[in-house]
Amino acid sequence: MFGTNLLDRRSKPERIADQAWQHLSSVLDSAGDTARSAGRGTAHLADEAGDRVASVADEAWQRAGAAFDALAGRRTSSSLPWAWIIGAGVVGAALGWAVGTAARAAVSRSRDDHDERIEFVDADRPGGVSAR
Repeated sequence: MFGTNLLDRRSKPERIADQAWQHLSSVLDSAGDTARSAGRGTAHLADEAGDRVASVADEAWQRAGAAFDALAGRRTSSSLPWAWIIGAGVVGAALGWAVGTAARAAVSRSRDDHDERIEFVDADRPGGVSAR
């Protein structure tokens, strides 16, 4: 009787966490049993079917592990590789700067080439040089 009174005095979050833990444990047990029986039942099928069952079981174990970590209060690791994302941004900015500089230099050179005086030749006049 002492144990039942002790359990009744727990706070509501503790009771909810205990219920969630019991539910998670039962789900893990049934998922494991289901995955094992499904694996045995599909052993005679093609390798593709076995691979699919294994991938589903792996997904179930990963999700169960994530739920377990959440109930235990552990933080999940970040799934984004931030170092690669920042590195790609820096490389993109450097490439953009280089292309912009090259484009400005090319435009500047083309303007310098067009600034030269063009001499027109008139084929109808004797001497061939236009009066312009």
